[in-house]
Amino acid sequence: MEVVTVSPKFQVVVPKDVRRLLNIQIGQKLKVRVQGEHIEFFPELPISAARGFLHGLDTDVMRETDRV
Repeated sequence: MEVVTVSPKFQVVVPKDVRRLLNIQIGQKLKVRVQGEHIEFFPELPISAARGFLHGLDTDVMRETDRV
């Protein structure tokens, strides 16, 4: 487990090994979530990353006759 120090401006540096593992780039945005007593950071993915995540979903929906 890596240890980081909070600066006087409340900034932290993401360790190099973590940046490489998650492929975090300069200027990339990270989402932040408080989970109990700790903080989680995770990369914000572009909307294009969601493409195809509903593969195989049945899109045949019965509609009311006045909505067709």
